Amino acid sequence: MRGSVTFRVTLFAMAAILTVPVARRVCAEPAPSAGAAADWTARIRCDHPRLFFNRESWPAVKARALGPDRAWYETIKSEVTKARAAWEKKDALGDERDLGNLAARLAFVFRVEQDPAHLSAARKAMDASLRHYERRLRERKTVNWFGDSRVHWVLAWDWLYDRLPAAERKEWFVRMADTLNGVLTAKPRIYRENLGRHTGGYYGASSIVWYAGLAGWGEGVREDLIRAWLERGRETNLRLLEHRAKLAGDDGGSGTSTLEYAFGHYPYSEPNFFYTCASALGEDLAPQWPYAAWQANYMLWNWIPAERPIQFGYGDARHYSNQFPIHNIYHHVANICHLYGEAIPEAAALARYVAGLLPESSRYYSKQWFIHPFLQHRKEKAPPPLEVKALPPARHFDRMGQVFMCSGRGPGDTYALFACGGTVTHHRHYDALHFTIYRSGYQALDTGTRWGDDDCAHRRRHMANYWGQTVAHNCVLIHMPDEPPASYWGSPRGESMKAPNYGGQCRVPGATLAAFETDPAFTYAAGDATEAYSDKKCRSITRQFVFLPPVHFVVFDRVVSTRAEYRKDWLIHLGSKPEIEGDTFRATGAPGPYPVGAPGHLLGRTLLPRDAILRPVGGPGREFLTGPINWELGADTKGRTFNAEERRRIGEWRLEVSPSAPREADLFLHVLEVGDGAPGAMTPCELVRRDGRVGVRLTAAGRACEVLFATDGPLAGRIRIDGADGVDRELTREIMPQSGILAGVPSEDL
Repeated sequence: MRGSVTFRVTLFAMAAILTVPVARRVCAEPAPSAGAAADWTARIRCDHPRLFFNRESWPAVKARALGPDRAWYETIKSEVTKARAAWEKKDALGDERDLGNLAARLAFVFRVEQDPAHLSAARKAMDASLRHYERRLRERKTVNWFGDSRVHWVLAWDWLYDRLPAAERKEWFVRMADTLNGVLTAKPRIYRENLGRHTGGYYGASSIVWYAGLAGWGEGVREDLIRAWLERGRETNLRLLEHRAKLAGDDGGSGTSTLEYAFGHYPYSEPNFFYTCASALGEDLAPQWPYAAWQANYMLWNWIPAERPIQFGYGDARHYSNQFPIHNIYHHVANICHLYGEAIPEAAALARYVAGLLPESSRYYSKQWFIHPFLQHRKEKAPPPLEVKALPPARHFDRMGQVFMCSGRGPGDTYALFACGGTVTHHRHYDALHFTIYRSGYQALDTGTRWGDDDCAHRRRHMANYWGQTVAHNCVLIHMPDEPPASYWGSPRGESMKAPNYGGQCRVPGATLAAFETDPAFTYAAGDATEAYSDKKCRSITRQFVFLPPVHFVVFDRVVSTRAEYRKDWLIHLGSKPEIEGDTFRATGAPGPYPVGAPGHLLGRTLLPRDAILRPVGGPGREFLTGPINWELGADTKGRTFNAEERRRIGEWRLEVSPSAPREADLFLHVLEVGDGAPGAMTPCELVRRDGRVGVRLTAAGRACEVLFATDGPLAGRIRIDGADGVDRELTREIMPQSGILAGVPSEDL
């Protein structure tokens, strides 16, 4: 059933509002408070329902459920009907448990069908849930990390308002308000109750206040509390919009660069606020926040095509699969098409293009916010999918601190990510100047992993002490004895990180992108990560990264420590044990979860330092080594382990390149070459020194290339690529501006 639920959109003229004008009735509203809050609270409609739909918009919502989105409605109806029948047979619907989501679905189906059995079941589910919430509070135990089930309890109360006995209606809401207030004010805080702020996902218990405040306004109960929740909820949602708008800039993005969050629960915050402001206050806020329309651009650049799309695995990703989190994508792009199809048609067209990239079996709505499709009456008026014939070879997302590069958009192309700069911090690692390379598998890996949220102690120690640390990434380590640990989440409850920092960074984000440019011949990015490291060990550290498509990369690092004896390690994590011959190394890549063919390979050559020692680290019992400690994964509390392919994606081997003699200043120069199939001979390359610069001469894509870098002073260099359309000029010292979807693509290629 899920795969059959689709939406079709065609180009149409603009319509301006989300709901028809609100007809108000006189009601006993609380006395208005002083200040700005009084201005907008006076616009809250006094009747119910008022959350997501209202009396005037309900006929259109019902019509969608029985018309364009009938298949989705039948999915929801079938689910609640079966659940109700099963529980009624066991006389278990009234058993105490969290049935908030079910209560809202039962309430919605009742409003459509007017079947008294659904109303009765909804009331039982609400009662059972309320008793469950109260007991969890008494026991000081969390209800759920997510707040959506309790939000849906509030929705059921609002949607069934006129069908609940007045005394029961008032009593239930008071009990719900007191329970929520108990959670929010508990001291000490209840373990695993998510009280996250606007800078995170804002989908925990703290987010419920907006919905509870809107529902309870004018009901004559807990008036001071309801007013405070309303003001807090609106202020926090507006601050969330401001925060995410800054992070997205003109490129698109999210509150985090970890895709499980960025394309999972995070994007529901904006449409939920927009929809409820429309239904309760008659406000159409979405056009005032255009950044939310461009999220599909960030989706597209994180997308690596395969049988099912995969990702680079940046931040708090589950590296054992590296699957692109597509289960919410169809739902998110549907919201974009409805909210922005007329106001920002290009963004909606790109969203439809991304939806078309999804496997057919993944084109379904999410049940988490099942109500959204029934509200999307403008969805069909959005433009058709954008015809993306070409994209720029690279895209810089400045606020996210990422540069994405590719040789094309097919499953056999090369894809790379360079991490530097930005302002986003949530779920981000100590990984400034890290790079990931994918071609026929993961060739330069982002390593370690998260698996589940259980309390398996060794897994949580792995997350805090390895997965989030610099050693797990393709960066440079500077080892200072007894450096304090770089704090990262994941340690077992009540346990602090005790192992010292293993040569890594101590601040996130901490780096600055100094230069960026791209054209069909090459992509160049340069960054300074000095501020990411402790100033007690690092005077400066920079990286210049050049992609010569389709398969070559040149990586140049300048590293100056405060003391010569602080050993430096240049790291690259590989899909297999590296074979080392002199200054050259090779390894087979880690396969993606949906491999196109046999895993490809990576070849590398260390040109600097000239006295480099190349050292493989890894293998059984040493995969996640920091000093004497291997932060193993092992089995979880249920005995589950990873298979061989998953372990390769998580990372089993790394290569460390270190100078053999201690000195404060060192230069690292590497050439990397990726390819398909088994590794062969590496393309010849030659170290070049000229005019205070160092670099490399090689043949890439059949053309002679030379790349030089300044050895001190401002980050600078020169590139020469022979051929009729070649280049011969200085590398930029500026950041190439990009805006729009097809930034930098010549018009004749569109």
